[in-house]
Amino acid sequence: MLVTFLRRLAGAAMLDAATYEEVEADRSATKQALGVVLLSSIAAGIGLNGARGVAATLSFAALASVLALATWATFAVVTFHVGSRLLPVDGTRADAGELLRTLGFAAAPGVIQVFGLFSPAPIATAVLALAWTIAASVVAVRQALDFNSTGRAIAVCLVGWGLPLAIAATLAVAVSGG
Repeated sequence: MLVTFLRRLAGAAMLDAATYEEVEADRSATKQALGVVLLSSIAAGIGLNGARGVAATLSFAALASVLALATWATFAVVTFHVGSRLLPVDGTRADAGELLRTLGFAAAPGVIQVFGLFSPAPIATAVLALAWTIAASVVAVRQALDFNSTGRAIAVCLVGWGLPLAIAATLAVAVSGG
């Protein structure tokens, strides 16, 4: 089971469409997908803690992790509604479980955020992880919603990420006092 999980994690990070199809079809992969989201969220908290330097605290890391998890959850809900109700195609089958599993594995690139703790540029590490995660989300959405067009999947993901990222940025500024 660990070997399957690690193979799926690597396949998702490499944007392998077959991995996303496999995860979409495997109802037992829901816990694995949740694990990926949790790992990515914790990595974000740890990595962004590096941006605070010597003053870094465990409470900041926990808050950043919770914010990352809430951002992903908001993205998943918005993406489901946009992809299934606003921008579906004739072949779109909207199954929340399938989409959540694929989007969960699309969070795999976020695990690299942990390296922000040791990086001279932790924010750059977070931006790289986000860009990679958005690319993975495009593959996940295309496969889970049975889109024929990558362009449609890009549109769904850009709309899906817009609201949660705006909320997360606003909260981050409010929490940091800036």
